[in-house]
Amino acid sequence: PPVMVVELLFQAACVSLLLSSGHARGYPGRKKPGSFAVERRRVGPHVCFPGSGSGCCPGWMLSPGSGKCTLPLCSFGCGGGSCIAPNLCVCPDGEQGITCPDPPGSCGEYGCDLSCNHGGCQEVARVCPVGFSMAETPNGVRCTDIDECRSGACEGPCVNTEGGFVCQCGSGRELSTDRRSCRDVDECQATPCQHRCENSIGSYRCSCRPGYQLHGNRHSCL
Repeated sequence: PPVMVVELLFQAACVSLLLSSGHARGYPGRKKPGSFAVERRRVGPHVCFPGSGSGCCPGWMLSPGSGKCTLPLCSFGCGGGSCIAPNLCVCPDGEQGITCPDPPGSCGEYGCDLSCNHGGCQEVARVCPVGFSMAETPNGVRCTDIDECRSGACEGPCVNTEGGFVCQCGSGRELSTDRRSCRDVDECQATPCQHRCENSIGSYRCSCRPGYQLHGNRHSCL
């Protein structure tokens, strides 16, 4: 029996020596399973070793907030939808697929530029603000203010502004609700006359009851 115990201890020592060697047949040139598991738990999910750059598995990239490989990539872009998994988009209508269809005519009359982010690209409309016209230049798109007053936008006097215009009206008139046309102001509503008031286009006239005459100020009665 003592000889058998010695032999068992010798065999156990050999097995232990073989497993601790970096040249074990089961793992040629690879990390040991134990250290891989520890490093994976330390970095987070979707981590591949050996990796290139960030070390994230294909279809994943580092999230700016956590620094872990938790941000999915959609190679074809999701348009107006969201990337929820590698090459899987959820679209505004609730449908899921590798990409989302663009709404018709989303680029307008000036065409589109390509905007790329997180590995996916989508078309973005090239537009100028309301009240500006767009012109192509060697340095890109240029937006120029439109002088709406040249097109007779106002019934009365017109003042051009950056990106818009303001209409004005003469004495005794005020802007209508459309902010372009003018309408007469009924001055008599403010009771400017002591006795009687007669409104007219752009003005008004005071008069007095019988037995009175109009004062020189054209408002009071004597």
